[in-house]
Amino acid sequence: MDIRPAAAADSQAIFQLYLDVATTPGGLARLKSEINQDYVNGFLQRSLASGLALVAEAANGAIVGELHASSPGIYCFSHVLTDLTVAVSPQHQKQGIARALFTQFFAELDSRMPHIKRVELIARESNSHALAFYESLGFVKEGRLEGRIKNPDGSVEADIPMAWQRTMHEYPASD
Repeated sequence: MDIRPAAAADSQAIFQLYLDVATTPGGLARLKSEINQDYVNGFLQRSLASGLALVAEAANGAIVGELHASSPGIYCFSHVLTDLTVAVSPQHQKQGIARALFTQFFAELDSRMPHIKRVELIARESNSHALAFYESLGFVKEGRLEGRIKNPDGSVEADIPMAWQRTMHEYPASD
């Protein structure tokens, strides 16, 4: 498995990955019918221009994972990456791909984007596995957005905003 920066040329493969991930209930916030090439091109362009986008590429060249986040684009949030999304194909989950994507993501932040002090994401309250995973990476729950998520069966649930902050994770100064 190779973790590398995403490129605009990866757009079609990322689109196929998102269609695959959307077949799993709760795998993405969007339904499969809501995923289209314009959606993928949009977040990829924003992430490449003002944030980070990474892909996990299998030995056969298939993209089996993707992670992206971007800047909101105004000065007061210039230290923030938001809308972080991670997707791993259902056939490749539970193999450490998401953790490898995040490890590279944080390494890229350290080397290329030291001005980024905060990274934000939102996870649905019923996705306890994702919430625990994000907490294991240093993300902290920052509240609840009650009734924000509408599920396909018509029920609603809370979105949980989470953030990672560099100040909480900086290494102590050496003597």
